[in-house]
Formats: sequence, structure tokens, C-alpha cells
Amino acid sequence: MITSMEMEAAAAGKLNVLLFPWLAFGHMIPFMEFAKRLAARGHAVTFLSTPRNVARLPPVPADLSPRLRLVALPAPVVEGLPEGAESTADVPPEKQELLKKALDGLAAPFAAFLADAVADGGRRPDWIIMDFCHHWLPAIAEAHGVPCAMFLILQAAWIAFMGPRSANAAHPRTTAEDFTVPPRWLPSFPPAIAYRCHEADWLLAAFQPNASGVSDFDRFWQAMDGTRLIIYRSCEEVDVPGVFPILTDLFQQPAVPAGVLLQPVLDDDDDHDSSISVSGARPEVLQWLDKQTPKSVIYVALGSEAPLTAKTLHELALGLELAGVRFLWAFRKPAGMSAPGTDDDVGELLPAGFEDRTRGRGLVFPGWVPQVRVLAHAAVGAFLTHCGWGSTIEGLVFGHPLVMLPFVVDQGLIARTMAERGVGVEVARDESDGSFDKDGVAEAVRRVVLEEDGKVFASNAMKLKEALGDQRRQDRYMDDLVGYLTRYKGNDWVTTLPDCVYPR
Repeated sequence: MITSMEMEAAAAGKLNVLLFPWLAFGHMIPFMEFAKRLAARGHAVTFLSTPRNVARLPPVPADLSPRLRLVALPAPVVEGLPEGAESTADVPPEKQELLKKALDGLAAPFAAFLADAVADGGRRPDWIIMDFCHHWLPAIAEAHGVPCAMFLILQAAWIAFMGPRSANAAHPRTTAEDFTVPPRWLPSFPPAIAYRCHEADWLLAAFQPNASGVSDFDRFWQAMDGTRLIIYRSCEEVDVPGVFPILTDLFQQPAVPAGVLLQPVLDDDDDHDSSISVSGARPEVLQWLDKQTPKSVIYVALGSEAPLTAKTLHELALGLELAGVRFLWAFRKPAGMSAPGTDDDVGELLPAGFEDRTRGRGLVFPGWVPQVRVLAHAAVGAFLTHCGWGSTIEGLVFGHPLVMLPFVVDQGLIARTMAERGVGVEVARDESDGSFDKDGVAEAVRRVVLEEDGKVFASNAMKLKEALGDQRRQDRYMDDLVGYLTRYKGNDWVTTLPDCVYPR
């Protein structure tokens, strides 16, 4: 049956949109920010996930709740997947293939939900906006006459680097070395924006079927075949210049930037931070920062899925110590690594005596850290990051130069893009195996935080902050995107490719 939310939107001539992200909070949070911006413009939005994920998402702001609802589809049971595992936060990296199998198990519940939504006088959704991995969804949507779009939270330049199926068939890449230069279909790309050999092995695996029976790239390409346009959490200001026209030409679908979609920082409201809130974390880390002088601290965070080992943790710690800078380390124990003590006792995972030697100028915090709030704090002056796209955007929105330590997926290309933009440096690594040592960490940190080069990086980062912080420009990205969705819903689709959407 049609909901009051849908009735209100229909009466106002607004869109009715379903959003369905991948089962990872690094995807769900940007999707939620996208949903809130649509709802704030009067559109009816339904956000789909599984019960545990829906329960862990930040609450919908009261002023948007009449137009934004969260719907939980029943989580499938998959052999080998731990009970209650519904997101990448619940499983080690080697189990994520099974999580994709669980996602495929949502096809039937989704089909039933969509059939019910359009039955008995229900309002047919104008769009279903999905993630990269829902390869089965377009066929279900087509059966009900609903168009699909894809929302990608990855760097737009990375999608261009990976390319469409046709380009990969014409110019196959079969070795890791093939990824160490831009592909033939990107002759205008800066030569430096490519992978290192030690980063590229996982790419070859991503072209092969995994435990779900489908390779990651087959998921992506099949899903893309069923979409009308591709939306990116990006914009010209922060991505590789000129990438959106390139993407439109490569994939023969409009490439539409949505802007950076960063959650605004609210002074006294933890519940709206773009992280999963855990009681008590904010006061400790922010109160520690309150005692530091302005721009004196480098914030260290490598995400939740970086493939760290005991050796890399030690080298990172010793490098921070050797650099002699003040630091706040959002420490997450790597998946599968056990410590003799409790999960919160990180001492056994760090070099002997490290915490004592750095006490007073460094804080290693093992609990939840409200990253956006930390990056917004006046005491933070630089960011040591794994270069996930979301973290990179968050750092640059607050004007922080970067010390970059990429590991997987698009992180290497993001690091090279940011180096090209002059906002930071990578930690030096062994070209053959990707290993790094304390000296490389210390050198990169000092160069960004203490040495003369750091002033240039900081100046360039502040210029990006000004560009990304232009709220009118960011709002126009979303307004132009809504214009696309409004104009091309239903069967009134384009017969020729329009220009990419840019604020003027």
C-alpha cells in the first residue's frame, strides 16, 4: 500500500526513491547522507538493509523522518558466516566473500518487497539506486518497470582506471605489472596515477569468481549494464581533473557527481556523527585534544579493514615515536590478530615500552573514535591515513595535509592522486612486497608536520578545503543530480548522452 510519505511526495511532484547499499558501514553511511539530502529536498526515500545494520545506523533526524524510512529485509543464513554477521564490520576479510553470498540471498526478499510496494495501489518507485555489487537487482527492477541508477562511494578516477567490460576485453590485463601504468583507454591520465606491483595482486583475484560464485568485477559490470546513470560521491575539485566526461564516454552512461556528501559537524551532538556511536569514546579523545596546542597533533587512523600484521603495527608505532610529533592514534586491532589481554588492552600489540615512552605527547585509543569530530578539532594539524576515499575526503574538507599509507582497493590510486595535487606524501615502501619501516614512517611524518615542505602541503590542503567547503557549490551538485533523476525517470530516457553535470 502507498505510504503517507509517498502520498506527500507524489502530491508535491517529488521523487520516490529506494536506496540499497552494500553491507558495509563505509558504504551505508554515505548512502544515508545521500538519502538525507534527497529527503531534505522533499523527496520520499526508503533505505534498505538488514535488521542489525538498520539498528546500528545513526537515527534519522526528526525533521526528515516523515520522508525517510529505514526498512530491514530479513538477513539470509549462509553456511560459514558467523551468526549475526550482517556487515563487513562483523567478519574478517576472508569471510567477505560469504557476505556477498548473503547479499545475493536478499534478492528474493527484495523482489517481494518491490512487488508489495507497487501492488494494491502502491506508488511505484521512480528510481532504485544501488551499490556496485547488486548484479541481480536490475532484472527485478525491470520486471516492475522501475529504472536503476548506481551510486559509487569510490574515487571516480579508480572506476575509470578499472574501465568497462568492453575496454578490458579489448585490452586485457593479466599480470600485476599491467596495472602499474594507466590503461590504454586513459591516454590523458597522469602517468603517476597507477598501482605499485605489490598493490595489484588483489586486482587479479577480483576478476575471478569468489565464494559467492561471482567475481567482484562481474558483479559491477552486470549491475552497470542494468543502470541508466552512474552517481559518484565525488566532484571535480577533489578527483582527477576531467574524469567525469571520460567516464561518460567510457561507460556510455552519464557520470554524475553528487559532491562529497560529508556529514556536518554538530557541536554537542554525538548521535549525528558519521560513525557507529559507542558511549564514552568522544569525551576522552576530544578532551585529550582540548589540552593540546592548535595544529600540533597528527591524527592516525587506518580504517577497520587494513591488512595489518604485528610487524607493520610495530614499524608504524616506532616511526611515530622516532618522528617526535604529538599524535592521536585511533587503534583498531586487525581482524584475526589476538592479544593476550582483552580487546582493549593494546599494549601487547605495540612495541615494548612504547606507550610509556610516548606518554604525554601521544594517545593510542582502542575504542570508537568520532573521526569527523576529531578532524574538525583545532589541535589536529595533519592526518596519517590509509587513503580510503571517505577518510581522504574527510581529511581534506578540514584542510589537513596527508601522510599516506595505502593498502587495498582504490587506496593506492587515491594516494597518487593526492600526491599529484600536492597535499601530502606517501610512506616509502619496498617495491617488491610493499613493506615499510619506522624510518620511512618517521621521514614522511616529519616532512608533512615539521619540515619546510609541510607548509606547501598545508597550503594546498587549505585550498582544497575552501573548494570542498563551498556549500553552495556542493548543494548544486545535488540539485543537478535531482534534476537528472526527475527528468529521466520512467520511460522518458535519453537517446543521446547528455553532458556531465557540473555547477556553473
